[in-house]
Amino acid sequence: QVQLAESGGGLVQTGGSLRLSCAAAGGTSSTYGVGWFRQAPGKEREFVAAMSRSGLSTGYAASVKGRFTISRDNAKNTVYLQMNNLKPEDTAVYYCAATKIRYSEYDLQYDYWGQGTQVTVSS
Repeated sequence: QVQLAESGGGLVQTGGSLRLSCAAAGGTSSTYGVGWFRQAPGKEREFVAAMSRSGLSTGYAASVKGRFTISRDNAKNTVYLQMNNLKPEDTAVYYCAATKIRYSEYDLQYDYWGQGTQVTVSS
């Protein structure tokens, strides 16, 4: 069983940056594809970014491409989401997730989830 814990959320002004971290315990992160999702109030959870087990393949939602970067440090069992040029529409609870398959933009294909961390971008 893999436990995931996000951190790094907070309140930031438009145009600011945050780096989210997702620490994994109970497993080896290099054996899982990883992803970040987010859910804003009143909206469905949506894909943000994902990375393969090796780190060689990544995918991003169109709304964050060029602003967000997913990365991983398998030695630390930690995944990161660097978020730059934040916009009010990025406000949401951000979740990290792990999947036994290569990686995916579909939340139903993820096996493990963290509790989420709140990101609020003020205008």
